[in-house]
Amino acid sequence: MNLQLNDLAKKVGISPSALSQIEKAKAFPSIITLKSIAEHLHTTVGELIGENETLSENPVVQKSEMKFVERNESGTEIYLLAHHDINKQMDTYFVRFIKGSDVVNLFTPNSGQIFCYVISGEISFCLETKEYLLAEGDSIYFNSKAAYTAINNSDTICELVWIISV
Repeated sequence: MNLQLNDLAKKVGISPSALSQIEKAKAFPSIITLKSIAEHLHTTVGELIGENETLSENPVVQKSEMKFVERNESGTEIYLLAHHDINKQMDTYFVRFIKGSDVVNLFTPNSGQIFCYVISGEISFCLETKEYLLAEGDSIYFNSKAAYTAINNSDTICELVWIISV
């Protein structure tokens, strides 16, 4: 922005040396000072503190880095497929169903949409009052406010990619 450190410090109301120390992470300003710096730089406090760096600096999650999230009482497991980022517009999961397991208590209701893709096995979805049997390569897409269940009634493990818009 062609703004000198001295000029920004004066606008924010702090000394140039204090601003220099903040810039080098040797001093930690109050939220009010951070807000003032952000306003004068026409950005947000989040951008100043690197809130959005996770996805932009490391968008890849290796298979070995998948993070286990939860296992419900029936044995279904969910894993995160993306790094945490406050600005994500969807949550992505790898879901593994053992024989007879379901999705009860794994996902909290939201106002978004759900997309599932079957990687392997078979899964039975009940959406509102209609039942669908999905096999490897099949997918389903629906509003997350709809009443739904998913259960693995087959003898093999079923694996899905489960995406929820937020």
